[in-house]
Order: sequence, then structure tokens, then C-alpha cells
Amino acid sequence: MNKNLIALTIAGFSLAACVTINIYFPAAATEKAADKIIDEVWQAQKPEQPKLEEPKNSEAKPVDNNTHKETK
Repeated sequence: MNKNLIALTIAGFSLAACVTINIYFPAAATEKAADKIIDEVWQAQKPEQPKLEEPKNSEAKPVDNNTHKETK
């Protein structure tokens, strides 16, 4: 009787240990979250570039490279 009770107890614990719980996530929500994380990572890796200022005078004037003065 004792051996049967021990064997039954071990079988019960073994059966309980084999239970698997599966959790399913909606594919669309998972994909959206992954895209958001990827975008955040890419934005964090981008170095900030300074904005170039537009020249106030729209006419470009040639400059002599040797003297750095405007040529006529």
C-alpha cells in the first residue's frame, strides 16, 4: 500500500510538472511594438546634425582663395 501511494504521488507530481502554459499575443500589436522599438533605437543612434543657416544675401560673390577678398 505504501509503495502504491508513493508511486501515485510521484506520478501526480510528474504529470503536474509537464503542464505548459502558452500565451498568445496579437500579431499586429506585437509588430507595431517592434516597429516602435526599432524606430527609437535608430533615432538614438543618429547624431544630431546642426542646421545650416541660409545666406542673408542670395547673391554669391566670388572670393580670391589667396587673399580671401571679394573679386570684382
